[in-house]
Amino acid sequence: MKFNFKSSYVVIAVIGLIVILLFGGRMFMIIEPGERGVIFRPYTSGLDKDNIYTEGFHVIAPWNDMKVYNVREQQREETMDVLDKNGLSINTDVTVRFNPHYTKIGHLHEKFGVNFVNVLVIPEVRSSVRQVAGRYTAEEIYSTKRAEVEQAIISETRETLGENFIDMKALLIRSINLPAQIKGAIEAKLQQEQESLAYEYKLTKETAEAERRRIEAEGIANYNRIINESLTDKILKQRGIEATQDLAESPNAKVVVIGSGKDGLPLILGGN
Repeated sequence: MKFNFKSSYVVIAVIGLIVILLFGGRMFMIIEPGERGVIFRPYTSGLDKDNIYTEGFHVIAPWNDMKVYNVREQQREETMDVLDKNGLSINTDVTVRFNPHYTKIGHLHEKFGVNFVNVLVIPEVRSSVRQVAGRYTAEEIYSTKRAEVEQAIISETRETLGENFIDMKALLIRSINLPAQIKGAIEAKLQQEQESLAYEYKLTKETAEAERRRIEAEGIANYNRIINESLTDKILKQRGIEATQDLAESPNAKVVVIGSGKDGLPLILGGN
């Protein structure tokens, strides 16, 4: 019987078509921009943590499994109740922005899986906020040391997530809500402190002004004393003579000389 190559090609094509229809969804993978893939080979080497698949078209064996991760920057908002140093309940709204390390997707998948946001990120953010809040009082968290509290939460959360293949971009405390009675007491205390500081500033300013005036008065008194001690009768007479000569030489002056007592100077009156 003669072998029919044409029929063989048809059979192969049909088999190939069936394979594509059955396994095409597992064989042909398209990784979109902002995504990375990691492959799991169940029958050979297992999870390939070192080779990360970037965006584009990829063909894999149908018995292997490709896990695709979104590596774009993501954002989560959390509202939680934490306790301050004294056990007072504080309601806090927090926003965290993050993305997986591009080259560590395999390690992230091995340790936490595709649900890493709920398994890792959110719990660690909550844990850091609670731990840091427990080291401060409500007043410090709400007002006096709020920036310090935020920085402590950011530093501790970033360190923990970084050790687990997550790059934390930012962590923001959107709001801190206290019980109305506690909030009112803190705000009243802060207002009193501001008023006290304003009064101290005013008092310091007035004290400085009084000291300036005292120094100015002493300077004027010293000046007058020096002048009085230096103005002898002879100096006064000489100054009078010089002034009289200047007036007499003026072309616009009419001179009227009226005699005076002993050692006195003439009195000059008149003018155009």
